[in-house]
Amino acid sequence: MKRLLTALFALVALTSVLAGCGQKGPLYLPDDGKTAQERDRDVFL
Repeated sequence: MKRLLTALFALVALTSVLAGCGQKGPLYLPDDGKTAQERDRDVFL
């Protein structure tokens, strides 16, 4: 029973860590002076 709980805990921990990966979106606070379209255009240039 102890082995089953340990394996289940490890699976939950691994799933939690992997769920945090793949964060999408900008990794910075955008400037307030620019509109969303201007920011998007700057990214693709």
